[in-house]
Amino acid sequence: MGVDAVLYRRVRAGADRRRSSYISIEVVADPQDVLLDLLTRVRGGGRTPLLDRVVPLGELVVDADRVPHLLTELRCLAEAARVPAETDQIRRLARLARRCLEGRDVEIRFEGD
Repeated sequence: MGVDAVLYRRVRAGADRRRSSYISIEVVADPQDVLLDLLTRVRGGGRTPLLDRVVPLGELVVDADRVPHLLTELRCLAEAARVPAETDQIRRLARLARRCLEGRDVEIRFEGD
């Protein structure tokens, strides 16, 4: 029941470019619930208010403007990591977040099962 982080790019369609759709660019999967378990452990501590909103059966959209805040919260998660799998998951998420900062019309979605 993991929470996957997906980097999406907005693609504008039509002559007036008002209609948009999104395409998945990159996925950081969480099939072993590593991220979910870590988030459960730190939830409510006040250091990760954005990530506290990630839920196993929902979706949290983080636009490029909020990615710097996400990176700060990922550093807080890294401090709470206990096993290499958690550290690796955080590293992969941080790389995805930095990629979001480099792109245009992109966002990260934390998608629960």
